[in-house]
Amino acid sequence: MKTIRHLIYGEVMASVGFVTLGFLALFFFFDFVDELQSIGKGALGATYQVRHALLYVALRVPTHWYELLPIAVLIGTIFVMARLAQSSEYTILRTSGLGPGRALQTLLGLGAVFAVLTFVVGDYLAPLSDRTAQVVKARFEGRMSIGQAGAWLKEKLPDGSYAVNVGALAPDGAMRGVRVFEFDADGFMRAQTVADSARFGSNNTWEMTQVSRSEFTRPGSELANVVRRQLDTYPLPTAINAEMVSVALLKPDRMSTVDLFQYIQHLQTNGQTAQRYEIEFWRKVFYPVSCLVMVVLALPFAYLHFRSGGITGYVFVGVMIGISFFLLNNVFGYVGNLRNWEPWLAAASPGLLYVLLSLGAFGWLVLRR
Repeated sequence: MKTIRHLIYGEVMASVGFVTLGFLALFFFFDFVDELQSIGKGALGATYQVRHALLYVALRVPTHWYELLPIAVLIGTIFVMARLAQSSEYTILRTSGLGPGRALQTLLGLGAVFAVLTFVVGDYLAPLSDRTAQVVKARFEGRMSIGQAGAWLKEKLPDGSYAVNVGALAPDGAMRGVRVFEFDADGFMRAQTVADSARFGSNNTWEMTQVSRSEFTRPGSELANVVRRQLDTYPLPTAINAEMVSVALLKPDRMSTVDLFQYIQHLQTNGQTAQRYEIEFWRKVFYPVSCLVMVVLALPFAYLHFRSGGITGYVFVGVMIGISFFLLNNVFGYVGNLRNWEPWLAAASPGLLYVLLSLGAFGWLVLRR
């Protein structure tokens, strides 16, 4: 069994590596072509050049690697299983003691290796490289933002609450276009603070500069008095830290599992809806497991009977099955968010469905044929 395991593992790893390199080279080319329109532009006296575009595109490679690894596992494993079946090598392996149960166990062990690799890339390498890529791009655009509205955060206070809007993050870590709305315990606005920039200080304080502050007082009358002040600096006590702001400015699928969990806890503590982030959290948890789903989907192809030249059609069918899995995974995420499904159920349902289908196909091929 050790020799058989080494044979299958070596063949599958080489095939998956080849498919992954092909996909990454293709996406690298597409990303670089997309960046050509930005070359020659810049802000703050810096010009975006070809070397910067190549660096930015290279830093995006781990994100693509994370996204493509499960489907590369599927294509590579299907190709190896189908080729072994076509050349009758798998028949020889079966007569050498590779029964259905051992074959499934062998591929699940290989899938577990790819699952761990997917988790490491997606939780550590991809978020770090993606943030570095955003900082590289921000040096020439002047800021890092998710759109004109920026990011919104909320924080509860003992006597009220804050609603904070951060327009963008500068390459040096400063926040740009900061607006803070302060509310009392009854929900009435008591102050509005607008600052050109703010930095994260010590002792849970933001150091805001070029501040325009409007304070609303209610001295017992129906009309509110407004007191406006222009300040060079203003310290804002808040527990919102740099990690929360950077997480809010990034897309949920680009966050690490730990960042997502901490951000969900912050949203729930402050009475904000976290359904979208909870679904994305569970998708991050179950996404590496999709590598196990992929190898289970590929195993039935080893029990098919191929004619000469017929392997390409079966590989194409397997690829379409893998694409349908990822499409269904995205659909369940959106539908779960709209229908307020349990986050873990919305994230896990596609994987469970395809595992049942693949095990059913595997059992039918083994028992019936």
